[in-house]
Amino acid sequence: MKIELAESYGFCFGVKRAIKIAEENQNSATYGPLIHNTKEIKRLEENFKVGLTDDYKTFKTGDKAIVRTHGIPKNELAELKQNMVEVIDATCPYVTKPQQICQEMSEQGYSIVIFGDEAHPEIKGVKSYAVDGALVVTSSKELEDVKLKEKVALVAQTTRKVEDYLEVASYLIPRYKEVRVFNTICNATFENQEAAKKLAKRADIMLVIGGKNSSNTKQLFSIAEQFCKESYHIEDENDLDFGWFKGKKLCGISAGASTPDWIIQNVIDSIEKNIK
Repeated sequence: MKIELAESYGFCFGVKRAIKIAEENQNSATYGPLIHNTKEIKRLEENFKVGLTDDYKTFKTGDKAIVRTHGIPKNELAELKQNMVEVIDATCPYVTKPQQICQEMSEQGYSIVIFGDEAHPEIKGVKSYAVDGALVVTSSKELEDVKLKEKVALVAQTTRKVEDYLEVASYLIPRYKEVRVFNTICNATFENQEAAKKLAKRADIMLVIGGKNSSNTKQLFSIAEQFCKESYHIEDENDLDFGWFKGKKLCGISAGASTPDWIIQNVIDSIEKNIK
């Protein structure tokens, strides 16, 4: 059986940057998981003494607080600085962009619509920058009974599918006087999704490697599953079932933006060792 990696997969620019920031700031703590990969977070803790807290109020004056790649709500960031906590911002620049757009557009009187998952840390942060609040939707159907201002600004969660985002934009454009649509979907996300689709069309089994709570990994898996019925979302080699590979000729592999190369390599090594 042949194993083939997607043309684009794994660590994106924002995650590489955040990992480097964490490694350079030992004896610190991240507010929330730095990235959605428990194995990499454990590595940072064991090798670089980078801890983790889910409550920003636990940081005291002089502590080092690393802001996660997904960003945090504006008021929490202000409170950390006010309490003289040393804030090290590892927010991905692709996430900072929709934060800035929400603030600027809302200040100019636009209704803000965010396409994404309201419960996701990234969206909680982005939404907080809209001065009069924002409407978060996962589909155009959720806009049917909503009345917005004449001017609307639309942004997307960085890891969403372009096709789904365009559907929301297409719903808004004919119904409002002015609709500003901002492309806030990350380039790496788009490239990973296109590469996964391309490979899944040829593979007879697809593995998508990444954290179970990773939004972009779940999106990749959703795409792979559309084109390859036997697709599996795994976190690491321990999730493998070698019965999956019986009679298979091509195993395609993709990985989420927060999946490190060492985990991907462990999966490949495990398959090669057990599948003859």
